[in-house]
Amino acid sequence: LMCTAGVWGGLVQPWGSLRLSCAASRFTFSSYAMSWFRQAPGKGIEWVSTITRDGGSTSYSDSVKARFTISRDKEKNTVILLLNNLKPEDTAVYYCAAAASTSVLLRDMDYWGKGTLVTVSS
Repeated sequence: LMCTAGVWGGLVQPWGSLRLSCAASRFTFSSYAMSWFRQAPGKGIEWVSTITRDGGSTSYSDSVKARFTISRDKEKNTVILLLNNLKPEDTAVYYCAAAASTSVLLRDMDYWGKGTLVTVSS
């Protein structure tokens, strides 16, 4: 079972904005916390943000706090990441992931979506 990703990544200029979304299928969306990770060129995978099962709590890495916003739409089984004030260092492949636990560790993710490349460049 996989979290199928309907993301719209792409090229954006510095200080621009982008919206990523991930449509979950074939698992009970409401039973899973949803997270976003990213992998910059030549680097390891980095945790970006997590939203709890009920959407009542969110958390962010220090590098994206106050710029990115995670949300979830229970009607559409979709998790969304809004990226604002983008910087060149935000360039990475972004992945959505689902976990039955509250962990944000890679090894604890149960499902992964397809990655999408976000490039921030002028």
